[in-house]
Parts: sequence; C-alpha cells; structure tokens
Amino acid sequence: MEYVRDYAMYASVFGMFSFVWFGWAQEGPRPTWRLYIGIASGIALAVCLTGVYLSLTNWEAPSALSEASAFRNYLISFYAEFALAGAGAFVLSRSKRKAYISPWIAFIVGIHFIGLKSVFDDPSLWILAALMIAVSIVAVIIAPKLRVANSAITGIGAGTVLFGFALLGLIRFMGAI
Repeated sequence: MEYVRDYAMYASVFGMFSFVWFGWAQEGPRPTWRLYIGIASGIALAVCLTGVYLSLTNWEAPSALSEASAFRNYLISFYAEFALAGAGAFVLSRSKRKAYISPWIAFIVGIHFIGLKSVFDDPSLWILAALMIAVSIVAVIIAPKLRVANSAITGIGAGTVLFGFALLGLIRFMGAI
C-alpha cells in the first residue's frame, strides 16, 4: 500500500531535520562554506514547508501510523533514540569530548532508522540508516584533516542525506497521488 501522507511527512520531517543539521554545520565550517550552508538550509526549509502543506491537505490519506501497533512502535523507537542520544551527549560533554556530540547524534539517528523500516514498511529507510551512520563515522575522520569542527562535516553530510530523502518523499508523494 502507498502511504501518501507518510511521503508528505517524509518531505516535512526530513526537510526540517535537514534544515537543523545544516544549522549545526554552521558551528565550525570554513568561512567560505557558510553562504552555501545557509542556502542549503533555506532550500531544506522550503521543502519542509511544502511537506507540511501537503501533509495537512492530505491528512485523511493512508498512513502506516494509522495502525495502533505501528504508532506504538514508532513512539518506542523515538523515545529510546532520544534517551540514548541525550545520555551519550551528556557523557561526551562531561568527559570534555563535546566535539563528538554531533557525530554521536547522527549515529544514533542512523540506528533509529533501522527500526523505523518495519514501522513504515519502507526498505529505503535502511539506506537512510546506513548513510547517516556513514556520515557520523566519516565526519570524525575527515573533519580534523580539513581543520573544521566535526559538527561542520556531520551537519553538511546529515543535512545533505536528509535533504535527499525529503526530496524522495516529495517524488514518491507525487507518484502516489
């Protein structure tokens, strides 16, 4: 079954988090990157708002979350991710390793998408999971070589990946209506 509303929500949610990650990338990039990161943020926000509009105007369309067990599993996954990400960020902060918080969060978000594959019955979420996990690992390796903050590479990578999936949500929405 095609979940039209879920595809619109993908555009909305992934667009919003793309916007957020591009914002986090502003923490310590090369100065010449800032304009491009800002433009990417603006475009991600526009995709998010488009997704919000499409979600609201198609609210009665089918959604995987209409099933009680799917919604419950989604909430369990979300709260577990939130707690684990927060606990890890707290430990990293207290151990004076704040530079690793953004890759940690991206890693946990990636793991989160593994569980969401079954909630939304969408195998593409495994690809999203793999890409987010890869971003978290690559950022820690590349950022020091480029002499930028881990958050710059993590934010650009995660923002780009999530933006791609926001666009995929829009494409899938248009194909399903």
